[in-house]
Amino acid sequence: MKNYETKEIRNVVLMGQGGGGKTSVAEAMLYLSKTTDRLGRIAEGNTVSDNDPEEIRRQATISASLLSFEWKGNKINLIDTPGFYDFEGEVIEGMRSADAALIVVSGKSGIGVGTDKAVRLTKGINIPKAFFINKLDRPSADFYKVYNSLKDKYGSHICAFEIPVMKNEEFVGVLNIIDMKARTINASGERVEIEIPSELLEIANGYREELNEMLGSTCEELMNKYFDGVPFTTEDTKRGLYMGILAGDIVPVMCGSAFNCYGIGAAMDSISEFFPMPGSALVEKGTDENGDKQEVSVSSDEPTCALVFKTIADPFIGKVSFLKVISGKLTADSVLINARTHQSEKMGHLSFVCGKKQTEAKIVNAGDMAVVTKLISTKTGDTLCDPSRVVSVKGMSFPSPSIRMAIYPVTKGEEEKISAGLHRLMEEDLTFTLTNNTETHEHIIAGLGEMHIDVLVSKLQNRFATKVILQEPITPYREAIKKKIVAEGKHKKQSGGHGQFGHVFIEFAPNDNIELVFEEKVVGGSVPKNYFPAVEKGLQDCVLKGVLAGYPVVNLKATLLDGSYHPVDSSEMAFKMAATNAYKEGLLNANPVILEPICEITVSVPDDLMGDVIGDINKRRGQVLGMMPFDEIEGYSAVSAEVPMSEIGRYAIDLRSISHGSGQFTEKFLRYQEAPANVAEKIINHSLAIGRI
Repeated sequence: MKNYETKEIRNVVLMGQGGGGKTSVAEAMLYLSKTTDRLGRIAEGNTVSDNDPEEIRRQATISASLLSFEWKGNKINLIDTPGFYDFEGEVIEGMRSADAALIVVSGKSGIGVGTDKAVRLTKGINIPKAFFINKLDRPSADFYKVYNSLKDKYGSHICAFEIPVMKNEEFVGVLNIIDMKARTINASGERVEIEIPSELLEIANGYREELNEMLGSTCEELMNKYFDGVPFTTEDTKRGLYMGILAGDIVPVMCGSAFNCYGIGAAMDSISEFFPMPGSALVEKGTDENGDKQEVSVSSDEPTCALVFKTIADPFIGKVSFLKVISGKLTADSVLINARTHQSEKMGHLSFVCGKKQTEAKIVNAGDMAVVTKLISTKTGDTLCDPSRVVSVKGMSFPSPSIRMAIYPVTKGEEEKISAGLHRLMEEDLTFTLTNNTETHEHIIAGLGEMHIDVLVSKLQNRFATKVILQEPITPYREAIKKKIVAEGKHKKQSGGHGQFGHVFIEFAPNDNIELVFEEKVVGGSVPKNYFPAVEKGLQDCVLKGVLAGYPVVNLKATLLDGSYHPVDSSEMAFKMAATNAYKEGLLNANPVILEPICEITVSVPDDLMGDVIGDINKRRGQVLGMMPFDEIEGYSAVSAEVPMSEIGRYAIDLRSISHGSGQFTEKFLRYQEAPANVAEKIINHSLAIGRI
């Protein structure tokens, strides 16, 4: 592949509802551009984009894939992204590297939740977008119905660039509204012109008039021409479309069928001619070493600055980093500074990529993308800079995990192997976390959904040859007492030689501090001072395990009041045991209770589903705190509620079912509070059954 200048590059992210045909659209583009010599099919597992074994097995995209190809003198970097919410991190990575979005919509099923999410994400970073209505070859597909729904939902800026050509109720090609020519694909895979059906001309002219009106709004010169009735020249049309798409005043709608390549060439023409070049849609802003804001111009004449937007942890090659060059030029011998770590990184082997295929890159200009292997300290979101100008550009913000599972090895002794594999996977996926719960002795993996966790487990097995099992995490309950009590504890043992003797009176009382508070009020030396630490140590060991269900005890104050000792038989160990006996007796008689962790959740869903969500929260023993409009999405509201942690372990899955995939939520731990009697009884019985107490 030749070296392309910035103005010749188009970076486009493919987005949309899962099952809409994004990967098929990408395959058709590769085929028509002669990048591939056959049209890959998802069902056959031979697509360029979905090349991971997990993707082939599931027949679904789970990882963003960079596909670079040439079309009409330009280079198009296409980033195919997943349509399932569990892999939103991959979509965010693809969007951060793109300058425009092509949102694929099924001509059969129409707008879906994934369409809404894609539109929302593009608004969040303010990049231009276009729609491609796919699958028009399918029975009951309806371009006009989907087009009108897009216009109704997303505004008057929606504008048709192509409409379908039908023959005997069969989809045979598309009519381009811009040049008013109809085309199809012949048996050799070539685009050829076909005759426009007479009944379609009037419809096409109507759409052309709509397009002309939008062109007239892009600048004063074209507005004057439009109102004066002066026809737009080809140059006027191209300039107006470029400016309109760039500003978001024109949102193109293209159409076709990826399965037989109808309309794909027209979409590629539009991308090449009218989509923004790097740097024209967004101004890159960065921060220098002094914390001052800087703008980074997308120009090959500036000092080099590149963003790492994706990482792959390959068990054989090592770390593979995907770079987008923001400014300057990147060569194989470049030595750059990581703006985060301030360590030097040598680029080594640079490559352009198309799926798995790599082509050596001698130079990568501003706006272009490439991959480099074996960077030492660099991770996703880092900025690599020329030493003469160290600046950090904006990275990426990822959603927080919403489902947690405890992970255990199938084979004992593989804990370190599993941990190492998961940490390698964390280099490429920043949307899951791994924590070690020292209280429950569980390793907790947290992700964006059930499929997300399942894919991570499969990758562990396929890449790192280790099998694991998943279980619901143990809820970290606590125990406390509700009344003050004085308990006696005595440890006395005589078995020849020195005996053991320790005797204490300890007052146990509720307290506001989570940690154990220990005091002594001994008078008269009934318990020597040198045994006070032993009593405290005995109690510190005891509070790790409560008397009801074996959970840690919190909010406890213990005051050593009195006791007795033996000048020969008393020891630190004896007083430690005496404190333990006092603890067991005292807490059982101090009205002990189970405390459960309470979380605050904020759930956002469409307004018409709010009643179902609140009803579900009530079933989970939740307490609704309030509702408010959800600022990010029109027609959505957010409800805040307090819910026991034990009731929301799989809430991400249940909410997805209730809201048909449109809901989202966040959670944070608030406090512990007393569990209802019936819940406490279940917790205690469960602890007895598993031998916790």
